[in-house]
Amino acid sequence: MPKLVDHQERREAIAHALWRVVDQHGWSRATLREVAREAGVSLGQLQHYFASRSAMLTFAMEFAADRTADRVERGLAALEDPPHPRDVLRVVLGEMLPLHPDARASSRMSAAYVLEALHDPALRERAGLGLRDGRATVERLVREAIARGQIAPDRDPDVETDLLLALTGFTPLLALGVVEPDAALAAVDQHLYRLFASA
Repeated sequence: MPKLVDHQERREAIAHALWRVVDQHGWSRATLREVAREAGVSLGQLQHYFASRSAMLTFAMEFAADRTADRVERGLAALEDPPHPRDVLRVVLGEMLPLHPDARASSRMSAAYVLEALHDPALRERAGLGLRDGRATVERLVREAIARGQIAPDRDPDVETDLLLALTGFTPLLALGVVEPDAALAAVDQHLYRLFASA
């Protein structure tokens, strides 16, 4: 009897292979043939699931986003109930920075995705939607904290949201060893302390 193939599992295995290729060699080396070799499948098998690099990259990014969301959920579950919004923001921001192997792989994939999206209108639209959703989540947390008196009422929620997201600019500094993880987290903590101490 032929072995049944779990197609979602195969797609995820290919996504992991793509992560490894990008993590170790960069996006320029992430050809369909190279990813197929890394995944241990034939080029034809890979093309059965993904007809192009863009399709493969899009799936890999969506899978990475799901993994990040799972990590955030686990981080939030470890907080007190109900969690303080400062702690929620720290968990969210911490998972957006390349501070451990999974987040590092996601970060490098994200960089490749953004570069590809600059020249591909369809990818650009999808990437923009994902980033806008992420920004909306942070803004919602900021607005709720202002409404509850945990952040000073004179703070502009749009500006504060953008300042928080600017902390993810540590990503290339961390990736290139310019800033150490402890220093990046200390800056995140200091910014959150100042924001919430203003109330």
